[in-house]
Amino acid sequence: MSLRIAFMGTPEFSVSVLAELLGAGHEVVAVYSQPPRKAGRGMAEQPSPVHRFAQSHGLVVRTPVSLKSPEEQQAFADLDLDVAIVVAYGLILPKAILEAPRLGCLNLHASLLPRWRGAAPIQRAIMAGDAETGVMVMQMDEGLDTGPVLLAEHVLIAPTATSGSLHDELSHIGASLMVRALAALERGSLHATPQPDEGVTYAKKIGKEEARIEWSRPASELDCHIRGLTPFPGAFFEVTRDGLATRVKILRASPTGGQGAAGEILSLDGGITIACGDGALKITDLQRAGKGPMRADDFLRGFPFVKGERLA
Repeated sequence: MSLRIAFMGTPEFSVSVLAELLGAGHEVVAVYSQPPRKAGRGMAEQPSPVHRFAQSHGLVVRTPVSLKSPEEQQAFADLDLDVAIVVAYGLILPKAILEAPRLGCLNLHASLLPRWRGAAPIQRAIMAGDAETGVMVMQMDEGLDTGPVLLAEHVLIAPTATSGSLHDELSHIGASLMVRALAALERGSLHATPQPDEGVTYAKKIGKEEARIEWSRPASELDCHIRGLTPFPGAFFEVTRDGLATRVKILRASPTGGQGAAGEILSLDGGITIACGDGALKITDLQRAGKGPMRADDFLRGFPFVKGERLA
């Protein structure tokens, strides 16, 4: 038996879940996604990744700005749903929406709740140096990621993992987990476990200035900081040449031995080694504003550094 579903999601992370639901034979009667946004050089309106995928599979797509109006809530109720699946949708679901499907709304969240509730759980887990994370299917309520957990999968965070690589891993695991959750839901064997009151943390949205490298921090912390912000928005530092500041993103680096004043360039051999508050970082891949990604040796040919120079 297939379930009558509305899928609600927006970014790339959500696409694999929708694809898995279709592959499992569920009836997706409508897809809700954030409205198209202006992007690119021409600032043309671009549909979200979920919107594009849904259209390519002939699904009905709805892109309301809000779900608070009686008209939108009635349109949702008229879908006569068994369940709604929510994956990084980006809009608050009012009580009327949460209660409309016969079996409620299930959310896939990319953390081990109650740790990292909120907008950026994958990035925050890496930035904090967490050893593991995971994905959880929960029954939605009116709180922010506060509903009871229905199914979970734990994932170890590799020492070299970036938010990009972990994003892809969790997306695929989450897609399989959601299909398993729906199979259990159909059998009546899905059991809810309330989240504990202890260990609650919030994964607030990444601020632009938060991505700036502070060389006074230990190299081990900066390693997590860089990997957590790769590929987006990218951890950066600035270099001033002839009174002009140039922003440089660090794409790949690793902690290494070395001591010096925080921000001091210790070596240019096989990378750019920079002293931190404790230890040093060896940068092997980076990107100057307006240029493409480069290996360190190629970067230095066009934008030389000097051993002993100190970065702010």
